[in-house]
Amino acid sequence: MPELPEVETIVNSLRPRVVGKTIIGIVVRDTRPIQQIGVEEFCRRLMGRSIRGLSRRGKYIIFSLSHKNNLVVHLRMTGALLWNPAGPEPFSRLEFVLDDRSKLVYTDVRRFGTFCLARDAGKIVGKLGIEPLNKEFTRPALAAYLGTRSTPVKTALLNQERIAGIGNMYADEALFAAGIHPLRPSSSLKPQEIAALHRSIRAVLKKAVKNQGASIRNYRQPDGEAGRAHEEFAVAHRGGQACPHCSTTITRIVVGQRGTYLCPHCQTAPGMTTLKSRTKGLTGQ
Repeated sequence: MPELPEVETIVNSLRPRVVGKTIIGIVVRDTRPIQQIGVEEFCRRLMGRSIRGLSRRGKYIIFSLSHKNNLVVHLRMTGALLWNPAGPEPFSRLEFVLDDRSKLVYTDVRRFGTFCLARDAGKIVGKLGIEPLNKEFTRPALAAYLGTRSTPVKTALLNQERIAGIGNMYADEALFAAGIHPLRPSSSLKPQEIAALHRSIRAVLKKAVKNQGASIRNYRQPDGEAGRAHEEFAVAHRGGQACPHCSTTITRIVVGQRGTYLCPHCQTAPGMTTLKSRTKGLTGQ
C-alpha cells in the first residue's frame, strides 16, 4: 500500500497541477469510497470549490478547499490518483474535472480507499503520531517511545498513532539498515541501536522520496509512471534472494500478521545485542 514516500510523491506531483484550480465536474462511478455523507451532498460541497492547498499527514492526502472544507483522502491498499490519464482506466471510481479541463482520476482495484469531507481535517488525522521526517522526530523521542514498549520493534514502528507514515516495507528496510531483528522487543534496544534506527528511518524514507516511491504492485505516480524506490530495496519483498551485504538468503517471517523480510545473518536475533548497522551508504542521512 502507499506509504509515506509514495504519498509524499503524489502530493509533490499534484500540487503544482491542481492548486489554484476549481472543481467544475465530478463523476462518481463507485459510491463506496465516499465516507460519512451521501453522494449528492459530497458532490454539492465540492462543486465550485477551489483547491487552496495540498499536503500530506501520515499516509493521508489533504486537499484544502475554499469555503473552509478539506477533502481528506486515504489510498489504502491499491488506490491511485492519476492526473489526465491518456485513456480509460479500468478501475476508475471517482473523477474530478478542473476548470482548465484537466482531470484527476481516482482508481482502486480493491476499493478500500476513502474520501472524507471535513471542516477540520484534524478530526480525521488528529490521532496520528509524529512525522518521521520532521524535526520533532528526534533520537530522544524515539528512545522514549520504544523504551515503554514490550512489543516487537517492527510492530512499534507501524503504530500510526505514535509514528505516522511508516508502513510495512519501509519498516523492513529501516530495521535492516540498523542491523536490528524485527522481533526484538522494543524496550531491549540499546542507545546505540536506537541511534542507528533513528538514522536509518530518516535515511530510508528520504531515499525513497527521492526515488519517487516504490511500485511493488499497484502504486503509480499521478503521471502514470512507476516509482523506482523498490529497485534499491535491500530486503523488502526480496524473499529467497541474496542479501546485498553478506549473500545470505533473505527470509520472510510474520510479525504482527505482517509479512516481514530480513537477513538472518545481518540482523541481530532476539536475545542478542551485537550492532550491525547498515546505514552507511544510504542517502539523506
